[in-house]
Amino acid sequence: MKKKFNHLLVRPIAKFVQVESFGGILLFSAAVIALIWANSPFSESYTAVWNYHVGVEFGDFHLSKSLLHWINDGLMVIFFFLIGLEIKREILLGELNSMKKAALPIFAALGGVFVPIGIFLLLNSNPETTSGWGIPMATDIAFSLAIIQLLGKRVPLALKIFLTAFAIVDDLVAVLAIALFYSNNIDWALILYSFIPLGILAFLGWKGFYHKIIYFVLAIVIWFLFLKSGIHPTIAGILIALTIPIQQKQELTSSFSQLESIITRLFSKPNTSSPILSHSQINLIDDIQAWTSRVQSPLQHLEHIFHGWVAYFIMPIFALANAGIIFNATDHLDFSLSFNIATALVIGKCVGVVSFSYLAVKLGIASFPNRIKFMHILGTGFLAGVGFTMSIFVSNLAFHDSLLFQDAAKVGILVGSTTAGLIGYFILKSIKPKIVSSDEEEE
Repeated sequence: MKKKFNHLLVRPIAKFVQVESFGGILLFSAAVIALIWANSPFSESYTAVWNYHVGVEFGDFHLSKSLLHWINDGLMVIFFFLIGLEIKREILLGELNSMKKAALPIFAALGGVFVPIGIFLLLNSNPETTSGWGIPMATDIAFSLAIIQLLGKRVPLALKIFLTAFAIVDDLVAVLAIALFYSNNIDWALILYSFIPLGILAFLGWKGFYHKIIYFVLAIVIWFLFLKSGIHPTIAGILIALTIPIQQKQELTSSFSQLESIITRLFSKPNTSSPILSHSQINLIDDIQAWTSRVQSPLQHLEHIFHGWVAYFIMPIFALANAGIIFNATDHLDFSLSFNIATALVIGKCVGVVSFSYLAVKLGIASFPNRIKFMHILGTGFLAGVGFTMSIFVSNLAFHDSLLFQDAAKVGILVGSTTAGLIGYFILKSIKPKIVSSDEEEE
């Protein structure tokens, strides 16, 4: 039973951590390349590449944006779509599907949101930069898990699960903040129009129907309506993800005999003399693919596909396009803004996560997972201050009309995230690992 549980739950989580952690390394590398490129003799090319306009035109229809905007308004929709899939899965089946399991990460996430916001607003004295309050509330799960992965078995799996669940709640709050507070000049008529295809997808998902072409076409329509409405189009990615059905058309165990029958027929007369399959063998392989689509959850399938694309391509491209701060122009930056953001990320996140977690445990609402100590929560609190991707994204929205404030915010994000990550790493490294058997680790 333990081995079956290990196969169904622990291994997928371990694989998720590996994807996210390597994605964090790529993300860090892309950020470093962006900084070097933007401050090299080729700095003009850095600006020119991301400001290059690309568009489509059909008759009277014309849509043209810079590469930077296509990345932030287009590719990042897929990033938010993946977040939406993770939120739905965790709420229905994962670490957030019961109050007992969800209490600790929910409390930790709320503390990690409200305390940094409070510290930023307390420190901020410039009315022009008040809109940056949302920047320090986000956690970059890829960077955080990459740091944890460096520690190996010093960090128990339960802590990785806690950090993942906490970051998902954190992302949900950040998405709500973007939708409610960082959307301007909203055209409500277009939003109402977008509810028509969104309602169709919601109905299809409720009925358990999924067809990738139908979903793709309607998703493009919804994205375009959100793009033109004034609400950031990444919110469309979240809403579309919530319509994806999670249920299978057929249960794996009940239909396993069908797969056995197909495989038996496929190998009953193997064609060993030629690399070319027979017509009947091709039909049987088609039957296997059809069986696979019936027993696989559409939500899980899409999550599996997009995890690699987001971690290995979309997030590094986002970092490459957005992290290029030109330091020889920093004389005009608002360094008080940088300091406020860095302080809110390092101090605010840690104080918020630790204090709210401690409060939840003391009130009897939650309890620390097995093998998790207070020092683990303290180290994780600092790792939560690694805001990078979502923080930079929010800074672009908060200061969309001021490149100087954007650059000042990014300096604060880079300094704060680096400091918080290093402190969290050394705290977790200082904890002496408990030697456990393989059976205990599975539990």
